[in-house]
Amino acid sequence: MAGVPYLKMNGLGNDFVVVDARADGRKFTPDAVRAITDRVKGVGADQFIVMEKPTAPGVDVFMRIYNCDGGEIDACGNATRCVAALVAEEMGKRAIMLQTNAGLLSAEVTDDLVTVDMGKPRFDWDQITLSEEFADTTGIELQIGPIDAPILHTPSVMSMGNPHATFWVADDVWDYALDRFGPLLENHPIFPERANISIAQVVAPDHIIVRTWERGAGLTRACGTAACAALVNGARTKRTGRKATVTLPGGDLIIEWRADDHVMLTGPAEFEFSGEFDPATGDWTRD
Repeated sequence: MAGVPYLKMNGLGNDFVVVDARADGRKFTPDAVRAITDRVKGVGADQFIVMEKPTAPGVDVFMRIYNCDGGEIDACGNATRCVAALVAEEMGKRAIMLQTNAGLLSAEVTDDLVTVDMGKPRFDWDQITLSEEFADTTGIELQIGPIDAPILHTPSVMSMGNPHATFWVADDVWDYALDRFGPLLENHPIFPERANISIAQVVAPDHIIVRTWERGAGLTRACGTAACAALVNGARTKRTGRKATVTLPGGDLIIEWRADDHVMLTGPAEFEFSGEFDPATGDWTRD
């Protein structure tokens, strides 16, 4: 087997296959990504992450992100923490600068936690991106269910480098069939680039419970950018303060929307195992 070394990592159960292509510049086809992330025949993962040489000065690594459907995306908070932890250990330093398609992200590694500066949120309809103009994106006209008794409605929408819609509910987030509604909402015409769909319950000004259907990946145990979006959307709709614990199916993240408009994401990064795979066949081994 023409083996490509990989690491399997996760952030609160949001899992990744991570490949280091800094030395050879190797590229991967959508078919190869789908094969290795397949949970039946492959290693299995929500996303496939490629570490590449950065193209900007003062940057430690470029992080390329693919969803398990083979499509490339621009941002993933949990993967950013994992890659930052890897590079910090490799370089023997705690402060790491990463480059992504969404821009530059700085990270600080402290003991078992990694804090990533996810940058500034974007709220304008054409930055999210929406297919029609909305002057106010704290709550747009979108719903699932009967017109006079919608099951979910009026989401807050924004971009954290990828589009997010946060639907607010008063009761348990597990009472909603997100596996059924998620695909419909992800692919709704209002989202020309598709969207990450979250159901959020505010249990206190500093505590939000969130479930997310991630575009191109489906139900996930944790989505870092969705947690950021929930906190920011909560703060701008006066549901929460500017810092909160966001509880996801996989565990807790700490999100802060600072006064300088930057969103800080703090949580763990975990190494699971390593191995090799053949990008041509999808065959893989585990060390």
